Amino acid sequence: MRLRVEFTTEPFDLDDAPPHALAAREVIQVAELDAVDVGPFGNTAEGGADAVLTAVDALLRRSLAEGATRVSLQVNVIGEGGQ
Repeated sequence: MRLRVEFTTEPFDLDDAPPHALAAREVIQVAELDAVDVGPFGNTAEGGADAVLTAVDALLRRSLAEGATRVSLQVNVIGEGGQ
């Protein structure tokens, strides 16, 4: 199964990316995912279910440890291929 995750972390800082946002982005960028899109107001990534779920677990743990007060995410099934 293939999944797409979309996420944001808060609180926002329009001047500089806060540590929790940088940690979340790093997790996604080094994970074994494809179609990664990192932006100032939202981030998306796609991949096999195992890779996406592992990345989401790490994303939540790291961003909360770095000061996130809220993490909003959505996970969608986008296909049946992959693991």
